[in-house]
Amino acid sequence: MTAQSTPPGSASAFTLSIILPVLNEAAGMAAALAALGPLVDNGAQIIVVDGGSTDATVVIALTTCSPSIKVVHASKGRAVQMNAGAEHAAGKALLFLHADTLLPDGADVLVQTALASGQHVWGRFDVRIEGQSMWLPVVAALMNLRSKLTGIATGDQAIFMTHAAFTSRRGFAAQLLMEDIDMSQRLLKLSRPACLPQKVVTSGRRWDTRGVWRTIVLMWRLRFAYWLGTPAERLAQLYR
Repeated sequence: MTAQSTPPGSASAFTLSIILPVLNEAAGMAAALAALGPLVDNGAQIIVVDGGSTDATVVIALTTCSPSIKVVHASKGRAVQMNAGAEHAAGKALLFLHADTLLPDGADVLVQTALASGQHVWGRFDVRIEGQSMWLPVVAALMNLRSKLTGIATGDQAIFMTHAAFTSRRGFAAQLLMEDIDMSQRLLKLSRPACLPQKVVTSGRRWDTRGVWRTIVLMWRLRFAYWLGTPAERLAQLYR
């Protein structure tokens, strides 16, 4: 793994590190980084972790002028990429963000407030899915409710945690699918998540392409199989 560009100041300069695992996200990369601009202005560190893009993803990230943006190269795989980003994170808190997901205004303050008391060492946001299907608001509402009841968060909800909690769990399991479910289960041994009502906005392209109900059935089948002990590698094959 190699890193390019260096954030200003010492490790203590950052209170929040936002880690974006990416792969061929050139179409939305500039907009994703621009949306994080206010957080950078407030002192957040942005770490883009590329998993071997063959488009202009890396070029776009590298040409962003802010010295608070670091580009890291890692092997393909969201869990591996997120772990690689965390190795370069200087923040006391880590937030793992999909490239097609937008954070709410003031996300840095929301995260810091949620973790400040020590009651919660991790958390997530509610989600809104942006897409064509009229059923997407229902899907998002059910995702948020399920997460609140079970304490299990998904990557779409922009999971965040203290750096210390991440280290204590030894990062994400290096598996091809359900790494967010696995991490949630292990973090629950430390605390319940802070379930923030402010919404991240994520792309509904997966739902629109595959169909809402077909995707719901697929995801529940995969989760049920995962809870029964089916290896994540096998589940990844079924997902594809």
